Amino acid sequence: MDKVNVLVVGAGVNSLVCASMMAQAGKRVLVVEARDQVGGLAGNEDSNSGFKYNLVYDYVDWFDHRVMSKLDLAEHGLEFHTPEVIRIALDPNGKHITFCKDVGRTAASIGAHSEKDAENWVTFSEHISSLSHFIEKLYAMTPPKLPKMGLQEAFSFAPILRPFKKHGMKGVVDLMRSTAMTMPDLMDEWFESDFLRGSLSTAGIRHLTQGPFSAGTGLNLLHKQVHSKGVFHNALLVKGGMNKLILALKSSAKTSGVAIRNGLSVRSINVSANICRGVTLENNQTIEADCVISGLDPRNTFLNLVGAQALNHQFQKQVSNIKFRGSTLRIHFLLNQLPNIKGVKEENMNAIFMIAPSLQYLEKAYDATKYGKIPEKPFIEFSFPSIDNENLCDHGKQVLSATVQYVPFRLRGEEWNAAIEKRIKQIVLSQLEIFIPGISSMIEYTIVNSPVRLEEQLGISEGNVNHGEMTLDQFFFMRPTVSAAQYKSPIQHLYLCGPGTHPGGGLHGANGFNAATEII
Repeated sequence: MDKVNVLVVGAGVNSLVCASMMAQAGKRVLVVEARDQVGGLAGNEDSNSGFKYNLVYDYVDWFDHRVMSKLDLAEHGLEFHTPEVIRIALDPNGKHITFCKDVGRTAASIGAHSEKDAENWVTFSEHISSLSHFIEKLYAMTPPKLPKMGLQEAFSFAPILRPFKKHGMKGVVDLMRSTAMTMPDLMDEWFESDFLRGSLSTAGIRHLTQGPFSAGTGLNLLHKQVHSKGVFHNALLVKGGMNKLILALKSSAKTSGVAIRNGLSVRSINVSANICRGVTLENNQTIEADCVISGLDPRNTFLNLVGAQALNHQFQKQVSNIKFRGSTLRIHFLLNQLPNIKGVKEENMNAIFMIAPSLQYLEKAYDATKYGKIPEKPFIEFSFPSIDNENLCDHGKQVLSATVQYVPFRLRGEEWNAAIEKRIKQIVLSQLEIFIPGISSMIEYTIVNSPVRLEEQLGISEGNVNHGEMTLDQFFFMRPTVSAAQYKSPIQHLYLCGPGTHPGGGLHGANGFNAATEII
């Protein structure tokens, strides 16, 4: 296939969504993927030691309803479910806080730490839910062209009027305040328990290289609450395991007529006279295309594949200034059994567990990262994905997968090596042992994926799983840059659809949907 209408680079969630919609619009679409499997950040990996593990995500924060409907994903086998007990904030004394679908049950759990906080919980949940309504409408839009916003862009803001009518100007003011807030500022308005404040603030810093005391972490918190229906810390588990999400997207794409070719790495995106003509693969094959859509991050797309020489100076500078700063490490343990966690019932072991006892704990972990150091007590979130996906390991065994923050991509005074990975393993186990005594004796094998390894495996710059930091200066019409925020690049016929575009990171598919809508 040497000439196509649309060529999509990368086969992540957004790439597959975008490709399917372009094919449904009657285009001849080819997706090329360097890895031997599709899925990108949502994929899993074989450890070659008797088990598989999810590369980055063990659950979905939220999923775009438009994608679910447009691609008929339910017909292709995709089904989400949320357990009654969604998350458990672990307390060394066994007084865990359980975040449930039932807001009342969550409040009762909070009451063990503060009756006042328990009384405020329902109102707080409703407040965050009302703010997320504005964000939901914003996320379904293509960002306007600023500073030259035309009439068409002005009309695109019409969907915002619905939550405005419901919540009024106060809702808009609350939204503007909350997105710019630090976590302590937000928590001060609602809660007194240090344990609860730390547990809630994890939503503001997850996958972000900023501490809870950093301005703008409110934006990241709200980003996680979109389509949560008033359930704070909501999460969607994929029935049958995360791989079912990818299988459904792949099936939908093929049904729509998309051709997918794995094992093809793109060497360059070909540009002449500021017009994108196609790509050249590592095997020297050239594929011409009427348009190229990149699901890769902006740095890889423009600086590595297009090349700085084909960019105008201003745009090159904008791309070079995008902040990545990955600090997410993933560690996976194959256990010989499902362990016991004090104070947690067996039927709730499919929840997501957090170790974040206070705001100060989180900030101290971030302090180490600022100086290129690995924190001795990091923020850890873990789960047992093999409970819902028995195909990850042999019967009777379990996989514990943990996301560890903050572990810097660039270390000061040392390079990533096996010794450092071993040290991190011991740091993580020292924290897990507090809640799972004897876990070290259950471990049969360990995989450590540092930000550097994530960059190597997935081709994501600096190991940043959001394809660029989720900060206010890289949000909406500034994501990834002011001149490329409409999914169009300054190069004709070259577009973006990955998490580095609006509305940002996650497995929701909104980026791919919005990009396809704009291109069509």
